[in-house]
Amino acid sequence: MSKQTCNPTTKYYHEKFPKQKQKAPGLQCEMNPVPDCGEKSYKGHQRLEGLKMLVTGGDSGIGRAAAIAYAKEGADVAINYHPDEQKDAEDVAKVIEAAGRKAVLIPGDLSDEAFCKKMVDEAHHKLGGLDNLTLVAGKQTAVADIMDLTTEQIRKTFEINVFSLFWVTKAALGYLKPGSTIITTSSVQAFQPGPTLLDYASTKSAIIAFTKALAKQLASKGIRANSVAPGPVWTPLQVCGGQLSDAIPEFGKETPLKRAGQPVELAGVYVHLASEESSYTTAETYGVTGGEHTN
Repeated sequence: MSKQTCNPTTKYYHEKFPKQKQKAPGLQCEMNPVPDCGEKSYKGHQRLEGLKMLVTGGDSGIGRAAAIAYAKEGADVAINYHPDEQKDAEDVAKVIEAAGRKAVLIPGDLSDEAFCKKMVDEAHHKLGGLDNLTLVAGKQTAVADIMDLTTEQIRKTFEINVFSLFWVTKAALGYLKPGSTIITTSSVQAFQPGPTLLDYASTKSAIIAFTKALAKQLASKGIRANSVAPGPVWTPLQVCGGQLSDAIPEFGKETPLKRAGQPVELAGVYVHLASEESSYTTAETYGVTGGEHTN
């Protein structure tokens, strides 16, 4: 009997989302519906056996999906998150430990350069090594008019989304060995920027340039760097100001697949880029967008 296939337009939640709003950074456990990050749906195949991974934004959304997949593929995982997201982080730790792997929780603010270094050092120490950086955490706040876009918001968005990549990578290079990988998280917004995400889209373009240049610089060291560019994915980012409130019910409906993605649908790409399956892939950007183009 052949394996049953699923229609991608209906495989995951594809109805209108209920209107909802949380104060940033928000909790995934309080979303309706709760995103699928692979807690039960992701099946591992030991592709990352024995590796040590550091995931920023690992408490919820795409970062959570990557962390869970890594654990189910045989890796130990340290996750970073905002201190207000402790409940979500503890839930992820339980999933990682249920997979038989070690979980390390490192709360803190990525806009603080000193913390970025401390985070990497702590992850290396508590995991007993470091083989991968998966940099997912980001700030996204929709603003309809550039005249209402404050310097404070622009600065904070760039600090978290872009500056932290420099700080974390610099701190980790003393630990990463040949065969290690770095995965950043860009967005379809780098290719099709929306009118309300001026600062966010700008950072996502910068992330792609950063990753390509970094990959070329580190190639001689045997370290690969790639980026994942998600489309509209149902995460706490969206209900904490990432979308204007009136846009929430139709979120994702503009894509050719007519729905938002679930975080678990990106997990396999992160696993692929972290594994030896992608040993000849570096300086690449993988789109997971529901059909929205990235070129």
